[in-house]
Order: sequence, then C-alpha cells, then structure tokens
Amino acid sequence: MKIGRYAGVTDTGRRRTRNEDALVVRPPLFAVADGMGGARAGEIAARLAAEALASARADVAGEDGVAALIEEANRRIWERSLADPATAGMGTTVTAALVDAAGGTVSFGHVGDSRAYRLRDGVLEQLSTDHSLVAELVESGVLTPEEAEHHPQRSAITRALGTDPAVEVAGFTVDAQLGDLFLLCSDGLSAMLGDDAIAEAIESAGRDPRAAGEALVAAANARGGEDNITVVLFELVEGDPESPPPPPANEPSHEPVTATLPEPATDVHTHGAGPGGRITSLALVAAVLVLGLLGLYWGISR
Repeated sequence: MKIGRYAGVTDTGRRRTRNEDALVVRPPLFAVADGMGGARAGEIAARLAAEALASARADVAGEDGVAALIEEANRRIWERSLADPATAGMGTTVTAALVDAAGGTVSFGHVGDSRAYRLRDGVLEQLSTDHSLVAELVESGVLTPEEAEHHPQRSAITRALGTDPAVEVAGFTVDAQLGDLFLLCSDGLSAMLGDDAIAEAIESAGRDPRAAGEALVAAANARGGEDNITVVLFELVEGDPESPPPPPANEPSHEPVTATLPEPATDVHTHGAGPGGRITSLALVAAVLVLGLLGLYWGISR
C-alpha cells in the first residue's frame, strides 16, 4: 500500500476579507490549521503551526510523533505571542494526519474543530471529535445532533493551539485499506456541507483529490461561503510504500496559504468575532449551559 494522489485547496470564502487558514501537503504528513485572533494574528498562528508540522523529521512516527509536532507548534505560537503584543491571544486549530503505508495505518493529532474524515466504499465517516461547545452539549444530552447543526454558538470551540504554554492533543490511529480516501478540512467546509453532500462531491469528482477539493470549495461557497475553506485529500492505493523526500534546505515545506489550548468548556473561542477571528467568552458558555439545563429541567417538570 502507498499514498496515491493527493491535493490541498484553500479559498477565502465569500464573507471574509482574508484567508487565515493554512495547510501542509508533505507526504506522508498532511495537515489543516484554522487561525484565530485579531488583526492578522490568526494568519500568523496558522502559518507557525504549518511550519512546525512541515519541518517534521523523516523518522517521526505514530500518534505520539504527531502529538509532539503539534506541541512544538503550540510552543512556537505561544512564544511569538509573548514576544509580540500585537499577536497576544492568537491561536489556531490543527488536524494532522501521518500515513504509515507499510503498517497500513494513519495516525492523527487534533486540536479544535477542524476535522478528519475517511471515505470508504462510498460511506463518509468523521474520524475526529470536535472540541466545541455544541459537541459537548450533544454528548451531555442537552442538544440533539440536528439542533447542534443550527445552534448559534456552533462555531465556539473549547480547545485550541497556541494560547497557553501547554496543549492537550487528541491523538488516535486508524487502520487503512486500499482505496481509502482521507479528508482534512477547516470548519469553513463542514459548517456549510453535511456528510452526504461532502461524499457526493468527492464521488462526483471521480474521487480525484484535486478535482474533489475544488468541487468541495465550490459547493461550500455556493452554500454561502461564510468562512475560509481549506481541504486536504489523499488516497491509499496498491503499491510499495515510497520514502518521503527530505525537507528543502532553506525554504518552507508547507504550501504557503493564508490562513487554537487545552481548557475546560468554560473557555470558548468563537468564529466571526472581528475580521475573520475568534473570541474567548466565559459568559457565553455559562449562559448557554444555564439555558440548556433550564430547558432540560422545564422539559422534565412538564
């Protein structure tokens, strides 16, 4: 088994004035980052994360290796925000995948609400779990999945990279099969398209990563394009695994496109606060949780 075709596509969307997403397409490593922060800080955070991931050594392996790369990205963003007051509070989501073609597995590291999917036999499966307010409310039974899709705070995330000196990375490894196609994306895609629409766009593009990426971006924009849209796709095909090329000596190894902290659910970052950024709001979470509990109590009392 080996990595076959792959591609990364990004777009500013129809509502934002700049792109604060970044991506890494450097087989066997792939990643998407979605920056947050005022001014151009979100763009800086996402780029720093992409650079840290793209500088990975060839011997990095498994979910622990991916987590170490993300922790290094967190350190770089945190230290930059301390050194440059204009970037204070900046951060980014990150979802990264590392393919072990010889072992038939793909390892992931994940912080925030950018997602990882696998398309197998026409069925799209979300592999990552969003670090978001609505995801926690769904898990606790306060919201249904259908309610979460339209919740006004569906973009509020509870974990992000770079705004704290340490970060908790969600790591996991999945088995891979011949013909599997993997998708990493920022929430500019997943907030606009449901699973069925994503799968349909990929299949209609003949499962070609480049054509599918462009089709997904076009479909998200057709639905409103409310945020930056970034997708990375790669497939696994028959053949002997290939050795990755060494990083270039003096140039960045991620595709340079413009582009979040391990805290409990009382620390939330929200899309759309300011020009393309996110904000932290303790009051927001408290209010939403109280309203949810009151609604649950009212329903029981009836």
